[in-house]
Amino acid sequence: MQFTNLFLTFFHFSILLLGGNLIGGVHGSTGHRHQKEKLYSKLFVFGDSYADTGNSRKTVAGSWKEPYGVTFPGKPSGRYSNGRVLTDYIAKHLGVKSPVAYRWMKYAGKSIRHGINFAYGGTGVFDTLITDPNMSTQIDFFNKLIDGSTFTKHDLQSSLVFVTLSGNDYGAYLAKGGTNQGLPSFIATVVEQLAKDLGRLHSLGAKKVAVTALAPLGCLPRSTSLNSFQQCNADENTAVNLHNLLVQQAVAKLNNETKDSTFVILDLYNSFTIVLDNKTNYPGSLKFESPLKPCCMGTSHPFSCGDVNEKGEKMYTVCADPKLTFFWDNVHPTQAGWNAVYNTLQATLFQQQVY
Repeated sequence: MQFTNLFLTFFHFSILLLGGNLIGGVHGSTGHRHQKEKLYSKLFVFGDSYADTGNSRKTVAGSWKEPYGVTFPGKPSGRYSNGRVLTDYIAKHLGVKSPVAYRWMKYAGKSIRHGINFAYGGTGVFDTLITDPNMSTQIDFFNKLIDGSTFTKHDLQSSLVFVTLSGNDYGAYLAKGGTNQGLPSFIATVVEQLAKDLGRLHSLGAKKVAVTALAPLGCLPRSTSLNSFQQCNADENTAVNLHNLLVQQAVAKLNNETKDSTFVILDLYNSFTIVLDNKTNYPGSLKFESPLKPCCMGTSHPFSCGDVNEKGEKMYTVCADPKLTFFWDNVHPTQAGWNAVYNTLQATLFQQQVY
């Protein structure tokens, strides 16, 4: 399969099938921590649907439709899952409440003391095919809050910054006429911009920044549906590996420049692979039935989870037990899936003193 088709299969990474058109319990073991070991009291989040907890607009985002949120909190909450997402698990790891979504901040009251989530599903480091703010604009929002009345630079010294980048830039590039030949160069451009955004967060005062590597996008149901959810697309994952290699190099350079190991990579590629291969050598790991097949699937289109017809009748089915499936929809894990991924990330989080 050509790269054009490969990347278009996972774009819009988070805004799920609207009107038939493609638009893009934290119970894991967290180890025993003593209060004196707690380094971070706030969590600030930037990125896309793997981190979004309610910023995406209700008028366009599938995450605000039933059956999203059926496991937690029992109704749609803007999370692209049946329940909790990676942000919630990172917050649990830190021992803080999951930070309020930026767009609901004015209603949050004292809850903002736990931080703010600026992530919007479907976005990237550049403008994608949606109008929600890209990562640079999300950081602009953050910058305006560091004014002494909401947050101070001192607050950032006791905060973790969490950044997700999950592939939307590449889908937008190809949808706008980008070529296969130009894709490797564009990948380098995306990572270069990501590095600028990470550096800016450090310049604003961030003490520790955790950024995700790309997950194995060739293993997403949107790609594996082509072979009845039986096998990952190796060619697509090869392109992902180029992105991740460049991210590793960029983070190493940033850490060398800052001299304080500010930046750490959360390797979602490795984590997804371990879980999807059903390697249960991590606490709380589950063996998932048909791990590449999503729990929520459309009846008229395989990826129309949450769609209803003009009569309000459901155009999708949901599996009997989401705890037994890794993927919730065409690109996003279930709460159980994120729990399993988080379990594989804990060694990195503790090793890098992200607790």
